[in-house]
Amino acid sequence: MNPRMPEPELPPIDDASARAARRLNEAELALFDSLGERRLVAAGELIFRRGELGRTLFVVIEGEVALEFGDGMRDKRLGAGEFFGELAFFIGNHARLASAVAVGPCLLVAVANGDFEALLERDPAVVARFMRRSFAYLVAGEQQLILNLKRRNEELLLTLDSLRQTRTQLSNAELMVQTDELTGLLNRRGLYARLDEIDESEPRGMLGLLLIDLDDFKSINDSFGHMIGDRVLEAVSAQIRRIAGERDLPCRLGGDEFALLMRVDDVAEVEQRARALVSAMRQQVLPEPLSGTPVTVSVGAVVCEQGVGWSVWYSRADRLLYRAKAEGGDDYRFQTAE
Repeated sequence: MNPRMPEPELPPIDDASARAARRLNEAELALFDSLGERRLVAAGELIFRRGELGRTLFVVIEGEVALEFGDGMRDKRLGAGEFFGELAFFIGNHARLASAVAVGPCLLVAVANGDFEALLERDPAVVARFMRRSFAYLVAGEQQLILNLKRRNEELLLTLDSLRQTRTQLSNAELMVQTDELTGLLNRRGLYARLDEIDESEPRGMLGLLLIDLDDFKSINDSFGHMIGDRVLEAVSAQIRRIAGERDLPCRLGGDEFALLMRVDDVAEVEQRARALVSAMRQQVLPEPLSGTPVTVSVGAVVCEQGVGWSVWYSRADRLLYRAKAEGGDDYRFQTAE
C-alpha cells in the first residue's frame, strides 16, 4: 500500500487581496444602496452574533466593523465600501461564522435575502459579477480552513454545502445575463462571452456567420400588435435553431436582428445554410391572424477569415444583409472573402 501523501497547503490569501475582493465597486455600491436599508450603529454595538441564523448582507458606508471569529482565528476589520454576511444574503437562514461589532459609530446598508430577486431584475450583470467574485473568495478561504483547521471540519462542510446550493443561483443569474428572454437564444452579451472563448491559437476549423433581419417587421407590429410580433420572432428563432449545429451559436442581437455563428466544413456550407433559412421562412405557415401574411428574412452570409475578429465579420455580413434588403429582401447575399 502506498503511503498517504500529505495534503498540499493553499497559499494564504493576503490582506490586500482579501480587501480588494470584499470592496464594492461604484456600480455595486449604488445598486445595494438603492434597495437596502441604511442603519446607524453605535460604537461597540453588536450587529450579529456568531452562530445565529442570518438573512442579511451588510455594506459599510462609513466607519469600521470588526468580524470576531474566535477559535484562535484572527479577527478582521472592514471599512467603507466593504461588505460582510454575504452567505446569509445568498442562502437565507445561514449560521453566522463570526460576530460583527461596530468599532466606532458606523453607517451601514442592510440588504435582506428577500431583496435578491429585485436586485437581479434591476441589474443582473452587476449581481452576477458580484456573486462570482464573492464565491471565488469564499471558496478559496474555506478550502484553506478545511486543510489547515481540521477541528472545524463539520462547520466548514456545512458552509461548503451552502456554497453548492448557491451554484444554482449563480447559474441562473449568468443564464439571465446571457440569454434572450423571449426566444431563449443567446443575447448579444452571451454571444460576446462565447466569442471570448474562441482560442485563435488552436485549430478550430472554418467559421461562417449569418446575419439575419426580418423584412418589414415594423408593419407586422403596427398591424397586429407587439404580442403577435413576438410570436413571429419566436418562429424565426425556431427556424434558426433548426439549421444550427450542436457547436453553433444562434443569437438574437436585438429587435428583429439575429445572428448564427457556425462551424462548417467548407465554404459551400455557409451559403447552403443561408439559402435553407430563407427558404424555410418563405414556406413558414403561421397561425391566425398571420395566416396568409408573408414573413420573410434577408440574410448576409460570410466566411469568417482567420486573424480578424467579430467586428470585421459583422461589418461584412451587415453590408451584404442590407444589400439583400435593398434589392427586395426575401433573399441572401453571400461573400467568401474581401
